[in-house]
Amino acid sequence: MLVTLGFLMVAVFMFLILTKRATPVVGLTLVPVAFGLLAGAGLGIGDMITDGIKSLAPTAALLFFAIIFFGIMIDVGLFDPLVKLILRMVRDDPMRLVVGTAVLAMVVSLDGDGSTTFIIVTSAMLPLYLKLGVSPVVLTVIAGLSNATMNIIPWGGPTVRAASALGLSPSDVFVPMVPSLIVGLIMVLGFAIHLGIMERRRIGTLVLTSERILEKVGNGGSSSTGSTGSTGSAGTGGSNEPEDDGGDTGRFIDGLAPGRDTLRPKLLWFNAALTTILLVVLVMDILPIPVLFMIASSIALAVNFPAVKDQGEAIARHSSSIVSVVAMVLAAAVLTGVFQGTGMVEAMAEWLLQVIPDAMGPHLAVITGVLSIPLTFFMTNDAFYFGVLPVLSETAAQYGIEPVEMARASITGQAVHMQSPLVPAILLLVTLAGVSLADHHKKVLWRAGLISITMLVVGVGLGQIPF
Repeated sequence: MLVTLGFLMVAVFMFLILTKRATPVVGLTLVPVAFGLLAGAGLGIGDMITDGIKSLAPTAALLFFAIIFFGIMIDVGLFDPLVKLILRMVRDDPMRLVVGTAVLAMVVSLDGDGSTTFIIVTSAMLPLYLKLGVSPVVLTVIAGLSNATMNIIPWGGPTVRAASALGLSPSDVFVPMVPSLIVGLIMVLGFAIHLGIMERRRIGTLVLTSERILEKVGNGGSSSTGSTGSTGSAGTGGSNEPEDDGGDTGRFIDGLAPGRDTLRPKLLWFNAALTTILLVVLVMDILPIPVLFMIASSIALAVNFPAVKDQGEAIARHSSSIVSVVAMVLAAAVLTGVFQGTGMVEAMAEWLLQVIPDAMGPHLAVITGVLSIPLTFFMTNDAFYFGVLPVLSETAAQYGIEPVEMARASITGQAVHMQSPLVPAILLLVTLAGVSLADHHKKVLWRAGLISITMLVVGVGLGQIPF
């Protein structure tokens, strides 16, 4: 009975999420409660859920303060100089433009929010793509791959979900996967260079002065790109306008609002140092990640916004992201608590042991990594990490595979997952860029699949994921 109820609970939860009949918070709460009562939990379901909440409290704290910290860094302008520098460096070369897009997307993806990343990247870079004649599909492909590869950071969605579902520390899942992440990012840069060179060959190198670019953006004019493979020039037709030093580049950054009141240019180096120290200490694993972000966020708030009122407003600006993500984690405690407390996980694992050939058992970690590629594309992260991964992990434990190893394998499919139409952020990206999802998928899916497989292979090769 427990096996049947367990699989039915997962199926109902996945159905409600995939058909958008319930939000993850509602699904993660009501479905487990209903099936827990059917399994005979009775009033003991309260203790099960409480135990789950206790185990996930550090993860909720991590998300809360990580969102605050990187939200503040965006507010105060830490990334503005990088955006302006990239724009100045790439304006006359399609290849450098595409590589610059990759770098910018990787850096901004540190906030763990795909929507924010895509808003900033498209606001900053899309005008240049249009005026240089570079295909916007290239922008969506590179921005999508950059953000998807960075999506395994410990305060991002999949790592937190995998850790929450298996009762692990996000740092234990993420830190050993840093080499895989680095290789994945190198691959993204390689794809960016390749696509950039292809665009350079297609349209040539265009020399566009900043005055003419800004004028064309304002007037909605078209690029003076010649025929395919030609080299054109704009802004050199005898204009008497004064030479621009590039300071107006910031006008492109609609998503970063150059004149916003939250900018703290005098504290740029302090904020850069604080962020660097935080990331270094995080990788060194000296302190628990939630503690690091709590300390760093408090320092950032106190230094950048000394007034108590301003500190409250800084937190409130990011409250919607905080509430939705933290609520999801706490709701996940209901599912994990009922799964464990009723014995469903153990019963389902025993059933899987009977149907999985013994020869495949020792390779369940690799199998999970491969399965994560299609499964997370066709279902949400919530459905996969809270519905499928716990069962696979419990089964793998019978073959001596640790839960943390299963969690690491499970996050390697994120490069593909982030291209799914089930991900709101990717729909936002293609909409902002004016690109059809079909055109995006034609260029991005095989590249994303190759990145996921490579990250899995690197994890296996370095012993972080058992073969």
